[in-house]
Order: sequence, then structure tokens, then C-alpha cells
Amino acid sequence: MAITTNKDNAQASNPMKVITGPDTRWSYANVWEAKSINGGTPKFSVSLIIPKSDIRTVSKIKAAIEAAYREGEAKLKGNGKTVPPLSVLKTPLRDGDTERPDDEAYADAYFVNANSGTAPGIVDADRNEILNRSEVYSGVYGRASINFYAFNSNGNKGIACGLNNLQKIRDGEPLGGKSRAEDDFATDDEDDFLT
Repeated sequence: MAITTNKDNAQASNPMKVITGPDTRWSYANVWEAKSINGGTPKFSVSLIIPKSDIRTVSKIKAAIEAAYREGEAKLKGNGKTVPPLSVLKTPLRDGDTERPDDEAYADAYFVNANSGTAPGIVDADRNEILNRSEVYSGVYGRASINFYAFNSNGNKGIACGLNNLQKIRDGEPLGGKSRAEDDFATDDEDDFLT
């Protein structure tokens, strides 16, 4: 007899929902305040960088995209006669090596851009809510609860990724070139301070 866990049940009850692995790195983390892109509706968003070696997460995402495609066939068909094949639609799982070749953070990784109109819940490794904004920045590692769904809007059709919640697992080198204040002032060095 197979033993199922709550995580397995959550996946089975909603095949379009995925919890990423703990080595997922967060980039472009706009998770505290909704931001508008190109004048669109303000949204909370994050780019999730998933190592290609995390086969389990990548497989779960591919299966969730397939499930969203099947569930959204009527929406994708729209006024057309047929449902376009998944292979011609825009999907959220992208290859960092081909799409971001000049960004080493995306090397040997896939990435998914997830967004939401509502703020994600954010917890630490022990599932305690994170309230200090400096704890969450582009470059941290953690898990993300995301869901996939079909869209058909203004002639654009595809599968999109929604952002549910985030769990920070560990710190990482900040992305984007900006250092953190705690790192800048970590030593008592007063080199050239008064010279």
C-alpha cells in the first residue's frame, strides 16, 4: 500500500499547482509592493530560477503546463475552429542558457516568471511569516507555490504562471549589483575614513 503525503495530495487535487524545490533562486523579486510594467495593472512578481539539475521541479512544471493546457482548451480555442497545439503557444518555462546567455545567474537553469494581483504570503524555513522586507531580496533561495493557467487575451494565447506564496530557505548573493547594508558594514574597518 502506497503512503501519500499532504504534498502529494495537494498535487493530485490540483494538477496545475507546483511547489518548487528549495534550490530555486528568486530574481526580480517585486513581492512587497505591486509594480506596473509598461502601464499595465500593478502586480506582485518574481522570476524563479530553477537549476536544470532539479529534474523533479522541472518535471512537475511541465506536467502542470500540460494540465493547464488541457483544462483551458475551450479558452484557448476561443472563436477558432480548433485548439492550437501546445507547441505553438507561449508557455512560462524558459531556458536561461538561450534566453539570458549574458546573465550568469540564469546559466544552466530554467526560469519561470510568476505574478499575482494579490501579495504572496512569505515565510521562512520554519514557516514563520517574514515581516522584515530586507530578508527577501533578489538572490535568495527558496520554494515557491505557483499555479499554471491558460489565457486568451487580445489575440495572445498561452499558459501563464500565477504566484501564490513564497518560502525563503537561505540567503544568497544579491542579484542586480546592489550590496546589502548588512554586508557593507559587516567589518569594523575604518580604512581611509578620516584621511
